[in-house]
Amino acid sequence: MLDPQGLYAWEPKGLAVVDTALAQESAGLVMLYHFDGYIDAGETGGQIVEKLLDTLPHQVVARFDHDRLVDYRARRPLLTFKRDRWSDYETPALEVHLVQDATGAPFLLLSGPEPDVEWERFTAAVRQIVERLGVRLAVNFHGIPMGVPHTRPVGLTPHGNRTDLVPGHRSPFDEAQVPGSAESLVEYRLAEAGHDVLGVAAHVPHYVARSAYPDSALTVLETITAATGLVLPSVAHALRTEARRTQDEIDRQVGEGDEELVALVQGLEHQYDAVAGAETRGSLVAEAKDLPSAEEIGLEFEKFLAEREGDL
Repeated sequence: MLDPQGLYAWEPKGLAVVDTALAQESAGLVMLYHFDGYIDAGETGGQIVEKLLDTLPHQVVARFDHDRLVDYRARRPLLTFKRDRWSDYETPALEVHLVQDATGAPFLLLSGPEPDVEWERFTAAVRQIVERLGVRLAVNFHGIPMGVPHTRPVGLTPHGNRTDLVPGHRSPFDEAQVPGSAESLVEYRLAEAGHDVLGVAAHVPHYVARSAYPDSALTVLETITAATGLVLPSVAHALRTEARRTQDEIDRQVGEGDEELVALVQGLEHQYDAVAGAETRGSLVAEAKDLPSAEEIGLEFEKFLAEREGDL
């Protein structure tokens, strides 16, 4: 494998700020990371990244070589044509930012398009960055489509080697094979190397999975802040406001929908309540048949990905 450091370059000013922050944060920094392009039902991870960069002070610490990592023909960047010439180009940006929360506490955010190639080299590069910047915990997040209703609290599946940071949640299945992602490989390789990693997957109602679902993003954000100690009220407020608006719109559309849609939501509500009731009794045995199988979840992943690819 070629030297991973050839995939990225440090931004000197940003790196100097991180080194200053590390001198004050002896415990190390938290790094959040999410990549566009893989499964992200409800735009869960995308919404969080967008709000973090829109509402909080930040600066670039490192830039990855997108020309090596992005397949432009698979995900064509947008060019703007104005009258008689090209006037703008949206250059892909896969970057590490140093961000400050509401208290001024620094943390890192790695985001941008998911690499199309050289995953192992990219993962090794992320590990180099994690070790150089003194990352104490890496956290990834996204949404997965599930057979759950929008009228109930958003469920979570925590994963990684620090699931103890998200008490009260457990995986709904024992084992499953799903399409791989660079985000998951980073988690796997970092944990393999002895680094602390936490993943948070929100359960998004499958019938709204292809639209922005702020409820799932808000639930994930609250989970991240509880696990890391980061203070992000402006991001939470923005998501909470959008969540109320979105819930009202979904309720309106369901109310005006056909009987099949109404029956679908009601059926999911009954299933959710049955499983929740079993959990309060400390057992899922009575309702085990109501839970999706690992194969069903894997098929749902593949279906969701196929629909995304069809829209490109």
